[in-house]
Amino acid sequence: MKTCKYLLLSLLTLFTCNAFAQQATDSLYQVRGFAISAPKPNGVDDFVKFINEELAPRKVNTLIIRVDYNYEFKSHPELRDTAALTKHDVKKIVAACKKNNISIIPQINLLGHQSWAAGLGMLLKVYPEFDETPWVKMPARADYKWPNADLLYCKSYCPLSPGLHKVVFDLIDEITDVFEAKAFHAGMDEVFYLGEDKCPRCAGRDKAVLFANEVQTIRDHLAEHNQELWIWGDRLIDGRTTGIGEWAASYNDTYKAIDLIPRDVVICDWQYDKDNQTAVYFALKGLRVVTCAWNRPQVAVSQVEDLYRSRALSGKELKGRFYGIAETIWSSPVQFFNGYYGKTPSPAAGDNTPWNTFKVMFDKVGEMDKAIAAK
Repeated sequence: MKTCKYLLLSLLTLFTCNAFAQQATDSLYQVRGFAISAPKPNGVDDFVKFINEELAPRKVNTLIIRVDYNYEFKSHPELRDTAALTKHDVKKIVAACKKNNISIIPQINLLGHQSWAAGLGMLLKVYPEFDETPWVKMPARADYKWPNADLLYCKSYCPLSPGLHKVVFDLIDEITDVFEAKAFHAGMDEVFYLGEDKCPRCAGRDKAVLFANEVQTIRDHLAEHNQELWIWGDRLIDGRTTGIGEWAASYNDTYKAIDLIPRDVVICDWQYDKDNQTAVYFALKGLRVVTCAWNRPQVAVSQVEDLYRSRALSGKELKGRFYGIAETIWSSPVQFFNGYYGKTPSPAAGDNTPWNTFKVMFDKVGEMDKAIAAK
């Protein structure tokens, strides 16, 4: 029995290696990405240094920058964060990326993530009429706990709010212009509030249709400027059927939107704790998918292997939909750089850190590139 098992494993390994070798003449990926929040003005020089000294040598070609309201918007100055980036700050980042052939994709969280913990985001703070759940009050900062009676994780805006898209589109246009971007990332992850029964505008409506319509609306606006829409993929996965759960997948039926959104939207598929191989699902649905890692090095290694294997085993229709891989960072650049450069004590998590995952993941990508090139 053991002999049969080992024989099967050997055959599988041989088949995979042959498939990888066959792939050597193809483009192995189109996206080698890194996602992180934008620095504060006093951190721009360190950010540029990291681009030049760490991203460029690893051949990173896509930088997703979560800007949100950390920019001195001219169209809506009322939405600026304090100590926001100036146009001059942004152009420093743009110049570094141009020099290193890195495309920038700026992100503003849309639909969901309009609050965090006990704090409202700038959009709902300034325009409370856009709130999907105005009856859910934000807790005092020290009192925020999950779970809670209101099931409050992050607030959403109501996509049917009058005047909403005029504001949102102004922000998108300004931020894509200053970053000289050909794509925009709208976030749209972890949307728990949508089509709520008390909402006078969207109560009773199909949540999947509401979600898909918002994707379509943003995508259509970007298309007018020959720009692409990128979003996170978790709301398009059925959390119950897959067993993935309500965080990295959907429990409120938005997953049905996967059959309703345009096929030119790029999906950033984050599955951090386990390699669920959901990229295959998105590719089979006709969508380009970027597999995203975070803080589990071994999961990231498995995801890199999956990317190469999926491309190697796919026909021409599917191959290009396995679009690439990205490391995502969910702390400030300062916190990440301190960990990356060893300026903070080793965490209790040991090797399970974003900075170690970044190194291990791109080392694996480089290793597989060399192995395939040598075939």
